Amino acid sequence: MKISRVIAIAAILLYACTTEGQPLVVKADKPTAAIQPTMWGIFFEDINLAADGGLYAELVKNRSFEFASPLMGWTIQQASPGTGNILVTNRLETDSANPRYIRVTRNTAKGKFGLTNEGFRGMGIKQNEQYNFTVWAKSETGNIELHVQLVDSTGRALGESQPINISGNNWQQYKTSFTATATELKARMNVWFEGEGVADIDMLSLFPQHTWKQRPNGLRADLVQLLADMKPGFLRFPGGCIVEGRELATRYQWKKTVGPVEDRQVIVNRWNTEFAHRPTPDYFQSFGLGFFEYFQVAEDIGATPLPILNCGMACQFNSAEVVDTTQLDPYIQDALDLIEFANGDVSTKWGHLREVMGHPDPFNLKLLGIGNEQWGPQYVERYKIFTKAIKYKYPEIQLVNSVGPSPDDERFHYLNDTLRKLNADILDEHYYSSPSWFQNNANRYDDYDRNGPKIFAGEYAAQSVATVSPLNKNNWLCALSEAAFMTGLERNADIVQMASYAPLFAHVEGWQWTPDLIWFDNLNSFGTPNYYVQKLFANNKGDNVVAITSDNKTLKGSDSLYASAVTSTANEVILKIVNTSSRSISKQISIDTKRKLAAKATVTTLQSNDLNTVNSIESPKDISPLVSEAEIKSRQLNLVLHPYSFTVIHIKMQ
Repeated sequence: MKISRVIAIAAILLYACTTEGQPLVVKADKPTAAIQPTMWGIFFEDINLAADGGLYAELVKNRSFEFASPLMGWTIQQASPGTGNILVTNRLETDSANPRYIRVTRNTAKGKFGLTNEGFRGMGIKQNEQYNFTVWAKSETGNIELHVQLVDSTGRALGESQPINISGNNWQQYKTSFTATATELKARMNVWFEGEGVADIDMLSLFPQHTWKQRPNGLRADLVQLLADMKPGFLRFPGGCIVEGRELATRYQWKKTVGPVEDRQVIVNRWNTEFAHRPTPDYFQSFGLGFFEYFQVAEDIGATPLPILNCGMACQFNSAEVVDTTQLDPYIQDALDLIEFANGDVSTKWGHLREVMGHPDPFNLKLLGIGNEQWGPQYVERYKIFTKAIKYKYPEIQLVNSVGPSPDDERFHYLNDTLRKLNADILDEHYYSSPSWFQNNANRYDDYDRNGPKIFAGEYAAQSVATVSPLNKNNWLCALSEAAFMTGLERNADIVQMASYAPLFAHVEGWQWTPDLIWFDNLNSFGTPNYYVQKLFANNKGDNVVAITSDNKTLKGSDSLYASAVTSTANEVILKIVNTSSRSISKQISIDTKRKLAAKATVTTLQSNDLNTVNSIESPKDISPLVSEAEIKSRQLNLVLHPYSFTVIHIKMQ
């Protein structure tokens, strides 16, 4: 950490002799609203290589040869022509989910012949890590062996398996493990075939041993840990526009993402050609990370699951294709079956599948999203049909409903008015806008109808340049502005009951959209300044909102200050104060309570004098929390709020 930053932030914590203006008064004994356990959560979408090549720890790209180009990601290696050949075979009539495999022919026992897989922008390999390789194969004629080798960019070996002898003419899975001898950011995998004969090969897979909770077919541990550290209240999955698909044929269908991994149908990712500035033609979805895994990781990190389902509408920014309302039954049945999969007894069809997959206990699903970012009368028509069917069978399930892609246009106002009249449960509002918009809208929910639907701030992120611009950065100005806005969400927790930044993940060499909360390469990951803002709110959520005012006025931008306050059942007062100005502000804070307070408060601060500061792989914590203490006297403490700072203050009560 830079010395200048330490000195600057230390200034915040000084017990000041003089303060500016009216003191801040916290009514700690008078709660105004309960805060839901779901208040601060996570929005996951498979964009920016977030699943394959990211959270899903599989290292092999196109492991089952189901990409549009069957050998995409693979290169044939042979010492001389005629050593062998590869034939892509399609068995669509007998295996529609995984129709392709390769037939490997070795014409001579001499000379090298094999395949090289490039991974997802390379393969991140760690020294002394065990790697587990599996392959489905069967022998046709002769005797074929294969072995796996990891190499760096120069061809230097990083680890190698023992040979696997392929025997028998029935498909079976073979396994082997080996340990890497060096660390490499962009390794490749060679699969060498030896002997003479013909063998059929499918589902070549390579995982590190140390996945999250050491699970086979598991998740990348460092990325899940960053999520767990946030202590999220919910996990929304599988995303936003990914749910819709560019057209209905490529929509997300949850039933095709559960069961044995080898039976999950690969489809193109709808983000692969969405943006002209970031074409990614090799972006597909293997669904190794499917609905079972989403439910499982939500449970792992203590988050309420929030799945979003297609409502018979493709992305309206793309094809705007809809299924006729007379043909909605399969879509509705998918929703009903999903609830059974999550909550049903193991004697039911889908509850039994959950048990077979290793989770006999229910996942305790309470929330379900109908459509992603739809708008217009056609969405309302489908919303009514879905709601009637789901509420009839599962009245306890709370439904999350779209109010469009913008927080204030005609599409929003139409849906907001209409769904309120229909007594919708939860309205999902999205905001991608400038930092100034976030600062100016900290009061957005102050005058909302307290008797209407609850609000899910489902997608938000300040845009440093413009929405969809490839030049957007996760800089401190954006994060600070989001913190200011979030004080308004927290202050209105009686109606705003869920909130999540979006998108969540981005590969530094494989992104389509920026800004994003967490960035990673094949070996490393880091939280942005925005991540630390979200984490501080979620880790300091509290249980009840209490008032924090200056001269009996709420702090929502006056004198560049924004603030919210909560109390917790752990007998704490927790204050969040944002200073968006370029000057230090000295403030006296008075805690109005009959209870005795601790002698010192814990103060956690995010701050930078440079609003353009970002974190990076090389400098992952240029902006990160600094913790210290401040003295409390007579239920008061004085703080110097540094320029461009977000401060969280913990005060223990008896």
